Order: sequence, then structure tokens, then C-alpha cells
Amino acid sequence: MKKMNVESFNLDHRSVAAPYVRIADRKELPGGDTLIKYDVRFSQPNESHLEMPAIHSIEHLTAEHMRNHTEALIDFSPMGCQTGFYALMLGVEDADFKDLLEATFKDILAADEVPAANEVQCGWGANHSLEAAKSAVQDFLDERAAWDVVTK
Repeated sequence: MKKMNVESFNLDHRSVAAPYVRIADRKELPGGDTLIKYDVRFSQPNESHLEMPAIHSIEHLTAEHMRNHTEALIDFSPMGCQTGFYALMLGVEDADFKDLLEATFKDILAADEVPAANEVQCGWGANHSLEAAKSAVQDFLDERAAWDVVTK
């Protein structure tokens, strides 16, 4: 296959073994900081996916709760294929990121509501499910020992 500009387009999605967490990209910024992009894969590509209310809620919950643990989170965004998320971190290396993710996901399991899930603060405030988010996050946490295994 022709090499593509987008890193994930060069990843053979048939060979990965979700769930996992991997560094998808690393950029050295002009000021000397390092921007690290993480592939946080919940579902096996082309076999399963997360439903949008779960994705939307995990996005809101993680964006809010991870910032209680670090100021290094730049963005936490869903993948269009609905199999996971990309996290952009400022200088947070792999082991520390996984610990942050675990702590954040434990916060999600204890959450009583999805932050900013309303018409004022969200573009589709009705499209959330705390229960589905908690279920997906629990399944992901249950596989914590396998997060380092990216390929079959």
C-alpha cells in the first residue's frame, strides 16, 4: 500500500488487538515541548464499535476528569470509526499516560452525571449515556493488563 500522510491510515487495522493504548505520533514543538498523540482503542476495528451516546459521554467525562489529574491534556477526541479515541498530551510518556487514563476512568465509574450534557454547553446535549459510558470504560479497565499488546 502507498504510504499515507495520516499515521493511522498506515496501520493495518486487521492486525491490531483491541483494547490497547499506543503512541500514534510524536511531534517536537518549536518551543521544545513534545506533543504525544495516543491511540486509545476500545473496540476491535471492523468487528465492533462504540455507540455514539457512549462515545460522546466518554469524551465529555474524560475531557473534564483527566484535567483534575494533569494540565498536560490538550485534547481527547473520538475516532470517526467509533472504535476509540485520540488523546493529545504535552510531554506525558506512555506509562504515565496509562496511569492517568486509569485514574480518569475510575473517576468516570464514580461519576453521577456527564459534564456539560445540556443544550447550553454541548452541540447535541441529548446524545449522551452515562450508563453506556460507564459500561464501556469498565470493560476497558478490566483489560488493563492487555493495554500494551497492540497486535495479534
